[in-house]
Amino acid sequence: MTVRVTAIWRFPIKSHGREPVDRVTLTPGQALPWDRTWAVAHDQSDADGSEWVPCTHFSRGSKAPGLAAISASLDEAAGTVTLNHPELGTLVLNPDSEGARLIDWAGGLIPEGRAQSARVVRGAARGFTDSDFPSVTLCNLSSHRAVEQRLGRPLSPLRWRGNIWFDGAAPWEEFDWLDREVQVGGAVLAVRERTDRCLATHNNPETGRRDADVLGALDSWGHRDFSVRAEVVRGGDVAIGDEVRLA
Repeated sequence: MTVRVTAIWRFPIKSHGREPVDRVTLTPGQALPWDRTWAVAHDQSDADGSEWVPCTHFSRGSKAPGLAAISASLDEAAGTVTLNHPELGTLVLNPDSEGARLIDWAGGLIPEGRAQSARVVRGAARGFTDSDFPSVTLCNLSSHRAVEQRLGRPLSPLRWRGNIWFDGAAPWEEFDWLDREVQVGGAVLAVRERTDRCLATHNNPETGRRDADVLGALDSWGHRDFSVRAEVVRGGDVAIGDEVRLA
């Protein structure tokens, strides 16, 4: 069976909204364009955007489930992001100059007792992916269906907050791609590592509430991993419907 791209997602502001796109142009050594370009640093972080820092510096879904329900739309030309949340309504802002508006709008989603959102920072050289290299996450729909079956209920793939989704492979086949190169459309990516998962996967992306023990389901396979992180080694265009195959 031919393996093909089924969806492409980017997350302009880390943990604050997701956006589907039909195609992207990948560049060697870079994350997916406009993915995690901005992030919301909390009041116990010294992150200023000058260098990559791990996710512990930022407000994120593992600590604040309500953030999972935010959707986003980026206007690349204007540099503005439109955010929507079922309880907060709509916010349109320029993250570079209006970060305080985002803190006012979404700050209430951070639970008491957690580090509170403080400022929006922009990565000077790369997006704030969870890996210490600019990564693109490759997600297997067959593996997702295996998790659904283990839990006995449907799950939105958006729980995984991954970039490029594909279908037609066997469940967990992506783990066999470690240290190999994969051609996705016109680009080639080197698979570097499995993606370890956290409590953010328990969050319902429609309601922003925890409602499924996804980590428990993964534990039944002896790991807490889903998807793989890959590095772009040859640039090119990737679109929905493109073939995915070992290079």
